[in-house]
Amino acid sequence: MYTLTNEQIESYCEAHTSNESDLLYRLNRETHLKILRPRMLSGHLQGRFLAMISKMIKPVNILEIGTFTGYSALCLAEGLQPNGALHTIEIDEELEEIIIKYFNLSAYKDKLHLHIGNALKIIPTLNKTWDLVFMDAEKTEYLQYYEMVLSYVKKGGFILIDNVLWNGKVTEPVAENDVETKAITAFNDFVQNDSRVNNVLLPLRDGLMLIEKL
Repeated sequence: MYTLTNEQIESYCEAHTSNESDLLYRLNRETHLKILRPRMLSGHLQGRFLAMISKMIKPVNILEIGTFTGYSALCLAEGLQPNGALHTIEIDEELEEIIIKYFNLSAYKDKLHLHIGNALKIIPTLNKTWDLVFMDAEKTEYLQYYEMVLSYVKKGGFILIDNVLWNGKVTEPVAENDVETKAITAFNDFVQNDSRVNNVLLPLRDGLMLIEKL
């Protein structure tokens, strides 16, 4: 995973961040051993940040767009209210086995709901009001996800979006055929000028945008 800091700083930050649970450690390790592109996993530092944000918000309903192997979902679930639920959407059906395995091993298994398929088709069927949304899926569809969920985010609710620095490419000249970088920069510019929200872009790992709905 791209990060703005060097490896020593990243290691120092992790060493001074609360440990991930044994379950998360095992999921992290199995993802790196068995799954292609393991760098897509949120990991220790970002995972603890997601968990802390969720604990601060104390959400009833969380939507995650892009499950991967389920690490970030398990982190976000830590802040759920007793009657809460997390719905997470993953397009790659080959990841379902590992996701379900670790969901079932967690203390939140009854609160976690996995949807396999295209998020653009699934999101409209959920019909819930969201306290917290985490987006980490197809980058060229970020703006579509955002517009699709914003009306369902409660006033004062939050949206988190991963990879908004996109390997640092957002600050460099963009190649004509680089559709993902173009999509990310267009999304960042759109949010910055959206009067419906407040936002802050954090240089955490590959960039994390925190958005509050006004």
